[in-house]
Amino acid sequence: MVLPVDLQSVVDEMDVISDEWIAYINRETGDLFSFSDDELLIHESNEDGETDNDWRAETIAKAQEVLESEYFIELPGRFEIDEYSIMQRYCHGVAGSRVQEALIQAIKGSGAFGRFKDLIHREGIAEDWYTFRDTALRKIAADFLEAEEIPYVDDKSRD
Repeated sequence: MVLPVDLQSVVDEMDVISDEWIAYINRETGDLFSFSDDELLIHESNEDGETDNDWRAETIAKAQEVLESEYFIELPGRFEIDEYSIMQRYCHGVAGSRVQEALIQAIKGSGAFGRFKDLIHREGIAEDWYTFRDTALRKIAADFLEAEEIPYVDDKSRD
């Protein structure tokens, strides 16, 4: 990738981040790279770099390059993204007291994400939620890139 980086590409990388998946951006080139904890563990436990397939060996070598480079920085992770907070803001912004109250109740306690997803599909507002979520992720990505002084383009804002 070449700078300026495409904002949607950064959002797409952030969208797969989890406890087991980490994503990085090269502040000089805009290159994005992500890898799993499994690949990191294989790299750490197998210092000679041998793996059972070429693809994994390439991924592990690239992960090592990323981790040792001063140019690659980690993208916002799940704690910075805080999807539960995004969900809460969405629930409180939904018009209609019945649906809003149902959403607020759905996100309380264990199993909140599953109940929330079931309810937005049942109420026919899933597309609205995904648009809201995408906007929130785009803002987090843009704020991150600006803070790191990484130039970006936002083709979606031109639609």
